[in-house]
Amino acid sequence: MTGTVTAFDEAAGLGTITADDGTRFAFHCTAISDGTRTIPVDTTVEFVARPARHGTYEASQITRR
Repeated sequence: MTGTVTAFDEAAGLGTITADDGTRFAFHCTAISDGTRTIPVDTTVEFVARPARHGTYEASQITRR
């Protein structure tokens, strides 16, 4: 999937990606594939949606485009 980072809290290591279809996915900084632990808001990314808790999905394998 592709989308844009719409929020990222460096202190918590948590962020949100809005997919091109408008679906929002939470992510943790450890899901960034290049080994960095931060990513700027408005960065276009590719990611894999994986099942999370309570029937939701989260972003994993995040790569910058």
